[in-house]
Amino acid sequence: MSSTEELLKRLGVFIDTETLRLALTHRSYAYENGGIPTNERLEFLGDSILGFSVTDSLYREHPELPEGELAKRRSAVVSTRALAGIGRTLGVGEFIYLGQGEKLTDGKNKASILADTMEALIGATYLSNDMETARQLVMRLVGPLLQDAGALGAGTDWKTSIQELTASRQLGAIHYAVEGSGPDHARTFEAVLIIGGTPYGRGSGHSKKEAEQEAAADAWRALNTPEQPPAGQETAAGPASA
Repeated sequence: MSSTEELLKRLGVFIDTETLRLALTHRSYAYENGGIPTNERLEFLGDSILGFSVTDSLYREHPELPEGELAKRRSAVVSTRALAGIGRTLGVGEFIYLGQGEKLTDGKNKASILADTMEALIGATYLSNDMETARQLVMRLVGPLLQDAGALGAGTDWKTSIQELTASRQLGAIHYAVEGSGPDHARTFEAVLIIGGTPYGRGSGHSKKEAEQEAAADAWRALNTPEQPPAGQETAAGPASA
């Protein structure tokens, strides 16, 4: 089985060979190979299909929700972070055509590249089939996220969400302790979110921002888990010592 056949098996769709290759062609590879077409137009198309499909599903399945809540839930599942997570689960990175520079900096694991490629694959699915096939693919990909109340609660910016949550509960000052490791071309970062002097969340990523977002998401879920002890009691001394 060829690599592209394996990818199509994971996606559960048919995409013709030429369109699939285009969907997987990052601009760094295109630049190094004579300026061939990139996946950016397919990304544009897929982004629209993704947004419409998620909006349609939310509108039909949640008649009780106001516009603001629908918008928050849509933002949560069409964000770069969410799409990159889906891409990593499917192992899409190993199939992307990247230039040498991106290969050296572990581009196959970068959130922006993975998210853009997922959108391009959605666009390619539409062109090789029809709107309904593309919609079904979208729902298979993001369906689990739509059922994740924790993910939907915070939207796209976990750092902002955790800031608002800790302020509303008066839990104390927020601090991200970040450490980097590995060579410059493949550096990884580990972040710990400390609230009022107590560690609440951990995250990792290929940039400080990504690691901090992961840590914020981890902390947000911890603080919204029923079994979580009252954080204010544990960290009462935090603000006083800050």
